Amino acid sequence: MRISKKNSTFARFLLFCMANKRKIINDPVFGFLSIPNELIYDVLQHPYVQRLSRIRQLGLSYLVYPGAMHSRFAHSIGAMHLMQEAIHSLRQKDVEISETEATAAMIAILLHDIGHGPFSHVLEHTIVDGVSHEDISLLMMQRINMDLHGQLDTAIAIFKDEYHKHFLHQLISSQLDVDRMDYLCRDSFFTGVQEGRVASERLLKMLDVRHDRLVVQVKGIYSVEKFLVARRLMYWQVYLHKTSVAAEQHLIKILSRAKELARRGKELFCSPALHYFLYQNVTFDMFSPTSEALEQYALLDDNDVLSAIKAWISSDDRVLSLLSRSFIHRQLFRGELLDAPLTDTQKEALNRQYAEALGVSQADAAYCWAEHVSTSNTYSEKADTIDILYSDGTVRDIAEASEILDLASLTRKPKKLYLFKYRIDGI
Repeated sequence: MRISKKNSTFARFLLFCMANKRKIINDPVFGFLSIPNELIYDVLQHPYVQRLSRIRQLGLSYLVYPGAMHSRFAHSIGAMHLMQEAIHSLRQKDVEISETEATAAMIAILLHDIGHGPFSHVLEHTIVDGVSHEDISLLMMQRINMDLHGQLDTAIAIFKDEYHKHFLHQLISSQLDVDRMDYLCRDSFFTGVQEGRVASERLLKMLDVRHDRLVVQVKGIYSVEKFLVARRLMYWQVYLHKTSVAAEQHLIKILSRAKELARRGKELFCSPALHYFLYQNVTFDMFSPTSEALEQYALLDDNDVLSAIKAWISSDDRVLSLLSRSFIHRQLFRGELLDAPLTDTQKEALNRQYAEALGVSQADAAYCWAEHVSTSNTYSEKADTIDILYSDGTVRDIAEASEILDLASLTRKPKKLYLFKYRIDGI
């Protein structure tokens, strides 16, 4: 095979993958990625993992950033690639990581988001009770492990931080993990928000391990600072953008209304999986690796919710119909900043205004508005710290080591209190 200089890097990579019978994925953010072995490929092919391709990574952010249509599947693959790069970097510094551990760590990060439902956290606030996506992720991992005859035991131990090498868990879940590196790079790319770009390649090359904890070599301190600043900017510019939050609150009200109508026995159009959760009081006690609740949850994706809302436009319930129509046509809740929480008198006034304007009861009018607090912190001194390794072997927390960031600025947790309202003139 003749290899031009222009394509020599990719050609060598392609020849390597062909020689080792590796499958290749073309990722728009990181380029051509390889699937390292058959076990990881089998995990990727599992229906629970393939479901992630039908769930948007950024939920309703596409209503603000039209390019933000990428999936949680793409994010999981990107995070797996960064894990592979991190392991390679650590091995170059003589950190002992066996092939079994490397595969397990890549599987653990590949599955870290598997329990997310449609539109991220919306289901956790509406049609399931006391069930978090972290809990579901672990149950799904246990089910996949059963299907693959126990080959994921080490991956699950790493995911749960029960494996004896803590630093492998830190690569999956910490304040400088490959999950965050991928979603900042990926979400920045697809939204076009350049402030979110981070030097993931340099950060990975600067990683090391001391006393079973991840550290960053001091020459990578500026990349860490950029990473923390980028994360703060992305939260307020993308993840907590007022319109995105308004859309999420709008959707929560729609699903809450549908759940209430289901309780009353009203039959609504929806997929069998969505029907299961609307018409039952599903709690965490009903979930197990082999339960019907988990199987039905694994069938839920964004399409179930959107197709149901489109059909509910024609509902004879006035509140559900109005909320569904305005959501589908992007006439989202209007948001305004509040200086203080609403008083009971103000809440009663809102319900009365909507009841009179729409011809519904005041109880039903409560579905037309929502009070919400948006908050995020850049860094937590109580969690796994980001440690900087100096040439003399000493280690310091980034909050102490940074010349431009201090503990107060890093850990400050700003809050924004919003009132979101269905759009009616005069209210």
